[in-house]
Amino acid sequence: MSVWLFSLGLWFCFVTSLANPDFDKTQFLAQQRYGARAAETVAAWRQLMGESLVLSEQEKLTKVNTFFNRRILFEDDLVVWQQNDYWATPLEFMGRGAGDCEDFSIAKYITLQMLGIGNDRLRLIYVRAKSGSMTSIAHMVLGYYSEPTAEPQILDNLINSVRPASLRPDLTPVFSFNRDGLWVGGATASSADPTTRLSRWRDVLDRMRQDGL
Repeated sequence: MSVWLFSLGLWFCFVTSLANPDFDKTQFLAQQRYGARAAETVAAWRQLMGESLVLSEQEKLTKVNTFFNRRILFEDDLVVWQQNDYWATPLEFMGRGAGDCEDFSIAKYITLQMLGIGNDRLRLIYVRAKSGSMTSIAHMVLGYYSEPTAEPQILDNLINSVRPASLRPDLTPVFSFNRDGLWVGGATASSADPTTRLSRWRDVLDRMRQDGL
């Protein structure tokens, strides 16, 4: 058996025991809703996870960040969804082949969880990103924490390399969240239930389950 097939088998055992996702359903829906190109992207995503399971966590971060940054176009929600602010599921994101910073961050978060990186090590982080010498824009990135109090490493659709937060002085964190908590600024304790405070987060989690995830 090849290393790829072996790792793919391990991956299926892991994700089935974790959340019982239905990847065949996800790929079928990609074909049905968005066409052959979307189904090909989902197939490549599944292959990425099969190949990445045996890698170190740092290698997983790099591969997942690069996969989405190179395959998916950055585009505003008004163009993709005709809405001011829409959080897409990974299926919707890969299906359209385009999305904004929230969509990149959510897809990377879900993928890394499926690769065995615990929820306690991942947070979606809202930041103010410097754009030019004086202005800043609202932006979202994904943070990876090797330990709860460690400096996060940042996965960003604007930069292909994964960098420690200290090397991203252009980003100022506002708040962060994952499935289990919501943290304001540099707080070490969660201050709220994210699905209560963030309706778009609750909605995207519900739609993911309908997509087979």
